[in-house]
Amino acid sequence: MNILLIGSGGREHALCWKLAQSPLADKIYVSPGNPGMAEGEAVALDTADHGAVTAFCADKHIGLVVIGPEAPLVNGLGDSLRAADVPVFGPSAKAAQLEGSKGFTKDLCARANIPTAAYMRTDNVGGALAALDDFSIPVVIKADGLAAGKGVIIAESRADAEAAVRDMFDGSFGDAGAQVVIEEFMTGEEASFFAVTDGTTIVPLASAQDHKRVGDGDVGPNTGGMGAYSPAPVLTPALERRVMDEILRPTVDMLRADGMPYSGVLYAGLILTDEGPKLIEYNARFGDPECQVLMMRMRSDLVELMMATAEGRLGEIAAPVFADQSALTVVMAAKGYPGTPEKGGAIGNIESAETDGVKVFHAGTAIKDGRLVANGGRVLNVTAMADSVTATQAAAYTAVDAIDFPTGFARRDIGWREAERERS
Repeated sequence: MNILLIGSGGREHALCWKLAQSPLADKIYVSPGNPGMAEGEAVALDTADHGAVTAFCADKHIGLVVIGPEAPLVNGLGDSLRAADVPVFGPSAKAAQLEGSKGFTKDLCARANIPTAAYMRTDNVGGALAALDDFSIPVVIKADGLAAGKGVIIAESRADAEAAVRDMFDGSFGDAGAQVVIEEFMTGEEASFFAVTDGTTIVPLASAQDHKRVGDGDVGPNTGGMGAYSPAPVLTPALERRVMDEILRPTVDMLRADGMPYSGVLYAGLILTDEGPKLIEYNARFGDPECQVLMMRMRSDLVELMMATAEGRLGEIAAPVFADQSALTVVMAAKGYPGTPEKGGAIGNIESAETDGVKVFHAGTAIKDGRLVANGGRVLNVTAMADSVTATQAAAYTAVDAIDFPTGFARRDIGWREAERERS
């Protein structure tokens, strides 16, 4: 079948790479794609123009559309394609509110008795400032809407909390800050868990841990993610069962009962507290860079899995299979990220970095005057797989050091928690 993949980042490169391995995939179109996606043909589509995307699918006989980023999902591209009888991997706009509105998710959790932080949501500064009296410090301040993974402030003082509230309502996160969610700060180790669902059946995929802070030792501002590894052994099989039973299944059941069945990947950001796993937030798509390590480990057919999900027959196929090995990805970012990244820096030597067990996924890259250059904040995802996190870490950083990217940088400690546990 012909497949259309929407997106241009490292997540989409990893998905393109994995989709191309399926015997079910004939031709893959990517929009807009990036220079690394040699497996696909780049096409220029305005994903906000649903009619144009639908017409393209009809013209190219597209049998499956895979929507990578969250914005087209929240904006209802999946709904428009389904209305034209085009199979889509990704939820409806209503179901994608799980990511598009943090307040929506918190309200759902309250109704379904899903373990999560205590919260309050408001659409005005006065209400938010007053609500701070009900929370201990530190406290978490979140922009309600989509903020590219950056709309979360952990305030370490009352003054910082008040400043974060005012900044959000003053437009520091655009429309995403029109409402604000104030949350109890939860203590514990964070992990991510991924599952797929067709709205009725829900199938677990794998766990991962990412590194949000820009600097070594988890310091500095939050980013979209500086690296990740999978699996996350801290999320034991017993804890994974609890996540499925106490968090994911109740969510899927509640959305179905509310008339907005969820179809696609469900990504739960978790914190492992003394009371057990609790939900931090949901994402309505694969994580970035978590997707890269999941795709490295995946051994079953991604197209088959996505088609069964899109067609509501997930319960009819075999469960997805993942390698027992560890996969780890290191983000190479442009200097200035997560502020204003330095674009245009030349990149070389990627081919020599891609030894056995290592794959470099492109994220923010472009071709300029015949050369590969940086064209965004997170530029490359250097991804390796080996028998332990320690070995995978060594392979990934050997590849990072082989790449010629003078205006780039990377954290040097991705996977540090698990590497320390392996040494003990």
